[in-house]
Amino acid sequence: MSNKIVIIGAGTANPLTARTPGYGTMRLTGEGFYGEPQDRIGAVQLLRKAVELGVNFFDTADFYGPGVTNRLLADALYPYPSDLIIATKVGAKRGADKSWLPYGKPQELKMSVENNLKELKVEQLSLVHYGKAANSPGDYQEGLETMLTLQKEGKILHLGLSNATIDQFNTAIKMCKIASVENMFSYTQRVTDPDSPYGYQGGELLPLCEENQIPFIPFFSLQTSLPTGQNNMKELADTKSVSAAQLNIAWVLHQSRFILPIPGTTSIRHLEENIKAADILLTQEELDFLA
Repeated sequence: MSNKIVIIGAGTANPLTARTPGYGTMRLTGEGFYGEPQDRIGAVQLLRKAVELGVNFFDTADFYGPGVTNRLLADALYPYPSDLIIATKVGAKRGADKSWLPYGKPQELKMSVENNLKELKVEQLSLVHYGKAANSPGDYQEGLETMLTLQKEGKILHLGLSNATIDQFNTAIKMCKIASVENMFSYTQRVTDPDSPYGYQGGELLPLCEENQIPFIPFFSLQTSLPTGQNNMKELADTKSVSAAQLNIAWVLHQSRFILPIPGTTSIRHLEENIKAADILLTQEELDFLA
């Protein structure tokens, strides 16, 4: 692993320096990622502890809860440290029945950005990931143009992509400067799973991000379940006296110097373990063993 920082918006007037790993807030919501957490005080304490431990990159969205994780971040950390990076996303919403629904029309995107600004108590969002399901209503390019307008208005500093397909990525980089890409990626989920309920969210874009020097932010990076007979992760973790979750994060970090995992947890103990995973060094022989 060549370094432990990732530069977001490199080559722009206002680049952001993120330390790895970051922290994903979605798990701080209630059951089914909906509603308030059972232990709200504990959630606030965990966010503050993350900053104490050196985490400066937090991933959130106005549809987490909805609105729950944004308000938790504001309650826990506002006024924010000068180096804190809060990345949010747009393109979805939650139904009253807890369903996940597309929310990518121009007016909907504008409303989502305004929601994030209000809930996070900021005048400008540091990083917004634009996500749009390939089969959702509306045009991808039209939505991206809406996001660029909001960026020109000063409501967004850096613009990224979420759950992007290769075609969407290629469309976006022709239109604007893409600061980061947030897609599903882990040791056990490296490419798109056509049966996934989350749609197209694979790691096929990692090589393209490296080619264009764009940070790649994998979510669900702590998927550690392995098919029967494939216990290399657990075997090596036991040998190195670390947990399988820690080794998973270390493996992800070794895949690219542009990668920024955002493992989430509701446990301070697991938070501490996740952060320590950045110090785990893997030899080429060990990486080959895990391949």
